[in-house]
Order: sequence, then structure tokens, then C-alpha cells
Amino acid sequence: MTGYVIGPYWLITTVSAINYQLMEILPGAKKEFKSFNKNVDPKDDVKLSVEFLNSLNVPGLPDHMLTLKKGCPLILLRNIAPPKLCNGTRLVISNISDNIIEATIITGCGKGEEALIPKVMLTTISDEALYTLKRIQFPLRLAFAMSINKSQGQTLSVAGLHLVEPCF
Repeated sequence: MTGYVIGPYWLITTVSAINYQLMEILPGAKKEFKSFNKNVDPKDDVKLSVEFLNSLNVPGLPDHMLTLKKGCPLILLRNIAPPKLCNGTRLVISNISDNIIEATIITGCGKGEEALIPKVMLTTISDEALYTLKRIQFPLRLAFAMSINKSQGQTLSVAGLHLVEPCF
């Protein structure tokens, strides 16, 4: 698989590529949402440009550029309103606006109910503790495909495995 970096983020790259390929097949207009990224420590602003912060694809955080279509399956990345809207809850988009995504819950105790997902501030510290990133974005990822970690605990009626790279 050329073009992919083998390391802690190669799985996210593979899952994202599959998700965006499948989203392109889905009919309808795409809507793009860019995150607002900020470095927490002002003294690092010189070292860490906005372009660098935008390029980071950190596990547990949504992408800087989130591209969605009505009907896309999603997975929630943060607890918003437990027990219905928890990390790992899967949803399907029913309506998209600039600051709110309306979706139908397809797993868990809220199955079949409508939910409103707002943009939220997410904070992460890098593995090497070189920077702390604050990102304002919808706490969602596309979920046509999921990583092994995100799929644990999910109930799926049909599943396919993409084992091009070693998984253990």
C-alpha cells in the first residue's frame, strides 16, 4: 500500500480513505466543515503554524476537514448526552446545517431517536507532550469503515475485514 505511513496513524489513514471512497458513491451534495484549531501554549505559536495544526490527524479527534452527506453513517467520538449519545454511538445523518447536525441514532438505548450534534471544543495532548491542541469541530467521524478499536463492542449484522496491513 504505497503512500501510507506505517506507524500509529496508518490505520486512521486507511479507514479514512475507505470512508471517503464510499461517501463519494452516496448520492447527494457534500458539505464541508473546517475545524478551528488553536495551540494552548502561546509560546509555541511560532513553532506550530495553523497549517500544521490543521494537518494533524489525531486518534480520538475529528479531522480538520469533515466532509459529510445526508445519509452518511457516523460514529460519535465524545460523550455528549449519556446514555444515548456516548463515545462509539453510531448515527445516520438526516439533516445538515452549519452549526448542528441532525442524525438518527442507530445503536444503543436511543436507537431510532433523533439527536442534535453541535460543534464542541476537543482538547488533546500529543504523545510526546510537545503541544496541546484545541479543536472546535463536530465530534464525529464517518463510519462506513471503522478501526478495530472503534468496532469493539459494536453490534453489526454484516461486517467485512480489510486486512491489507498486519493488525497485530
